[in-house]
Amino acid sequence: MTASPPDLLPVHEDAHLLVLDKPAGLLCVPGRGEDKQDCLSARAQRQWPDALIVHRLDMGTSGLVVMARGLEMQRALSAAFADREVHKRYEAVVDGVMPQHDDWSLIDAPLMADWPRRPLQKIDPAGKPSLTRWRALSSVSPPGGPAATHVLLEPLTGRSHQLRVHLLSIGHPILGDALYGDAALQARAPRLLLHARELGFVHPATREPLHFERAAGFATEWLSDL
Repeated sequence: MTASPPDLLPVHEDAHLLVLDKPAGLLCVPGRGEDKQDCLSARAQRQWPDALIVHRLDMGTSGLVVMARGLEMQRALSAAFADREVHKRYEAVVDGVMPQHDDWSLIDAPLMADWPRRPLQKIDPAGKPSLTRWRALSSVSPPGGPAATHVLLEPLTGRSHQLRVHLLSIGHPILGDALYGDAALQARAPRLLLHARELGFVHPATREPLHFERAAGFATEWLSDL
């Protein structure tokens, strides 16, 4: 018999919502097939039967996820995401050296499904407007090896694979990306080095401003090994 996964330790828990720190490699919702039924929502519902998904992270992405407790709260939180009332910040380690400066830079590139290669996405003028802000924190250029940059990211829209495709489009794919990276890029990290670091929003029930932050351990650890 397969052992049950350990209980989730919430970053935040109240009568209306949960904030959880999803590990890399775990789906947010069930996939197709018996081997893809273990996921964040299923684990949460074992502990909080009223827990409902509001937004998702890719399987390879770690970090903060908010879940609603009940349909009314799910509708309210979903509306906050749709209306861009939720602050989201990610961190990643990407290929190459990105310039460091105090101001944020903007990637403005519309995205749409790459239908022959689904679930991949692509940049296309006919796609949906997609905006990502980025700011480089530090870069390393080891002797004889490829350079890498630790970067903060703020998606101003919420398209599928937005951060991965936008960074690829400016020549800085995320290390460990098994969907958009070649074999050499994948070999440079044991996982996708992308983490949902911050979430901020107004609590729909209490109207209290909430802000949560969980830094990724991989950036410091990975860059120090170079």
